Amino acid sequence: MRYRDQTVWITGASSGIGEALAVAWSREGARVILSARNVAELERVRGACANPESHRVLPLDLTDVDAINAAAKDAGRVDVLVHSGGVSQRALAIDTDLATDRAIMDLNYFGTVALTKAVLPSMIARRSGHIVPISSVIGHVGIPMRSAYAASKHALHGFFDALRAENARHGIKVTIVCPGYIRTKVSENALRGDGSRYGREDDTHANAMRPDIAAPKIIDGVAKGKNEVRVGGKEIYAILLKRFFPSLVARVMRMK
Repeated sequence: MRYRDQTVWITGASSGIGEALAVAWSREGARVILSARNVAELERVRGACANPESHRVLPLDLTDVDAINAAAKDAGRVDVLVHSGGVSQRALAIDTDLATDRAIMDLNYFGTVALTKAVLPSMIARRSGHIVPISSVIGHVGIPMRSAYAASKHALHGFFDALRAENARHGIKVTIVCPGYIRTKVSENALRGDGSRYGREDDTHANAMRPDIAAPKIIDGVAKGKNEVRVGGKEIYAILLKRFFPSLVARVMRMK
């Protein structure tokens, strides 16, 4: 019960990694605030949490800055802020409308930044808080058909590395989570170049690690105060390969 009586606010909590984290954190004694746009699914997840009556649903659209600021005031004290809301992509850069690029960046990056800025002042005032953006292995290694998604995740690393450096003196921690392939609906919900839903499950995700297996590993890393947590299968080693053998990774990633 490492998080007994702490408040953990999770965006993207209606499915996938966000859902699994909500359930796992509830079992750690936390009071969980569950946010996403789908209220019915959020209520379902709340019901799956330990002590459902201890948690609350706070609907939120991460592309609406006014709604973000209002939700931050409504949430009150937040000990751990987990950014799990976002969308992926399945299209070549040349086939992706600029409007789709902007939509992905608006949700994955600017929404995350806006919510962080809304919550950060209260954390600084208390000299306590932990921010946990869910990035991706693709935040380190860009791959085909994910140009805007990769850009949004790379941007998160730059922003939160800087934020960590700025606010360590205030007692604020930042743990960036880099999942590899996790068995979620990320590919089904991904955007095509025209902004429509991709609607298919990638083979890489069909047999990947389950979110309920990934979630405790993520929470362990957060509890230990790690700067970065990597979770998934062998694909997570692409991060190290990119660091030490960048030319090799560049060749492997080339489309035939």
